[in-house]
Amino acid sequence: MQHFEIIQNIFYASGVFVNGKFCKDSKLVSTNDFFFSGLNIPRDTSNPLGSTVTLLNMDKILGLNTLGISLAWIDFAPYSLNPPHIHPRGTEILVVLEGTLLVGFVTSNTDNRLFTKVLNAGDVFVFPIGLIHFQFNTGHTNAVAIAGLSSQNPGVITIANAVFGSNPPINPDVLARAFQLDRNVINYLQKKF
Repeated sequence: MQHFEIIQNIFYASGVFVNGKFCKDSKLVSTNDFFFSGLNIPRDTSNPLGSTVTLLNMDKILGLNTLGISLAWIDFAPYSLNPPHIHPRGTEILVVLEGTLLVGFVTSNTDNRLFTKVLNAGDVFVFPIGLIHFQFNTGHTNAVAIAGLSSQNPGVITIANAVFGSNPPINPDVLARAFQLDRNVINYLQKKF
């Protein structure tokens, strides 16, 4: 056995993980490791925000591991929102397929500058890595967008969920001071999340 094959067998036997995923023996890889079907089926948007994100990352398409890309399909009910969030490990490029979306992102704390634009079908917008951004369906019809992300595991942190829905909860006095709100308002928001 050649030196390379010995090392390769040791890696597979020891269960090498890359990006938190087990690397499959190349002899066991199949076409289905690079395939996903069904994005054409509208997702359920009957939730409080009215939107649903279908993320196709390395959890759904095993062949994406180590390739540095992923995809998100976003279904929007009329007047719905993909709320302010960040992707800590990926830049996003969004293409509107149907409808009209108000989109935007905020720069870092140095100036908190808002970049925003109304997008129609065929329009494209970029959200730089790690910046808070959102999409809002301004129309009375459904909207659909697709987003490419520059990571096989871009992550997502929804701002309101993280701040008001942490487990255990952040001390309400901390949030009251940070948001300059009454403690009762903070308690109300923490119960909602």
